[in-house]
Amino acid sequence: MTAIDHKEAFGVYVHWPFCLSKCPYCDFNSHVRHAPIDEERYARAFAREIATTAARAPGREVTSIFLGGGTPSLMQPQTVGAVLDAIGQHWHVAKDVEVTLEANPTSVEATRFRGYRTAGVNRVSLGVQALDDVSLKALGRLHTAREALDAVAIARTIFDRYSFDLIYARPDQTAQMWTDELKRAISEAAEHLSLYQLTIEPETPFFGLHAAGKLKVPDEAVARALYDVTQEVCAQQGLPSYEISNHARPGAECRHNLVYWRGQQYAGVGPGAHARLDIDGRRHAIATEKRPETWLMRVEAQGNGVIADDILNSEERADEFLLMGLRLAEGIDPQRYKALSGRALDPRRIALLKDEGAITVDASGWLRVTKDGFPLLDAVVADLAA
Repeated sequence: MTAIDHKEAFGVYVHWPFCLSKCPYCDFNSHVRHAPIDEERYARAFAREIATTAARAPGREVTSIFLGGGTPSLMQPQTVGAVLDAIGQHWHVAKDVEVTLEANPTSVEATRFRGYRTAGVNRVSLGVQALDDVSLKALGRLHTAREALDAVAIARTIFDRYSFDLIYARPDQTAQMWTDELKRAISEAAEHLSLYQLTIEPETPFFGLHAAGKLKVPDEAVARALYDVTQEVCAQQGLPSYEISNHARPGAECRHNLVYWRGQQYAGVGPGAHARLDIDGRRHAIATEKRPETWLMRVEAQGNGVIADDILNSEERADEFLLMGLRLAEGIDPQRYKALSGRALDPRRIALLKDEGAITVDASGWLRVTKDGFPLLDAVVADLAA
């Protein structure tokens, strides 16, 4: 792999915070509301926050838009269209912009796919999570495996680009079970899969069950074997990992997520959204109010829901670049780290990590984490950043 020529990208992330139910493993900013959501009111607030953000960060060309959640596929297509129109009114949008919408693979939401395509969405990411009904029930999902595969089939007829997620290292899952499930998934996936190890996050129902001994997940050795199966099967089938949990055919990587991992700029709109914006030559780390109704009132009163706006110093920017960039198979250019931090990475630490087989450095100087180093990524990053 050669060093990659990165054109300057700019993404816009839009967060729709509502779900039909809360999955027991999920620690994202998602909320269940039993009363109908006033989508028109939220669409106006999204447009207002977009306008306010664009006034602070004008003149950008939007190369990717990502509607995440929550469950954005609970939105009506006209709501999505209104949000995309607002982005187009306040920034220039690239002709080849990637517009992704996260969707639940239920029959109800799949019926809206054509409406999303008409609104301007050109890529969907489906939260399939598992291909057997017992696992789906245990994960708190509201769809069956058949329903999920039907939704994937509908997506295939409407969108040139689609992806879906699976969770592995589930309770009682063996390497052979995961191999079979993964091969089936790849046969349904056109170009991209996101494959996440189940992690037990604090303040989730799974955390309480796990602490009480009522939820048993694979031990470290089994989890590592499942990770190795993931890498091998995907590589054999032409979907190598380009990021620690994401696999794609070459050229089909999610361009929006690459914005994050390459340390480029992105705006964040909606409850609990985050942003990294260069304003007056300084990198701002921005976050909005998480609670949907509070965010809505803030935007209506003052034009945005911002609750944190911190200027990152050179060391914080460099550490973030390292943390995100080393997740990528392409790795990082240490010269960029030096330009951000004002100091070079320690050559002794690099040499030690090379000797341990955790990283490689190519002829152009790019530093990459190896296949053996990826399961130890946090330790590798901590060692380099020290």
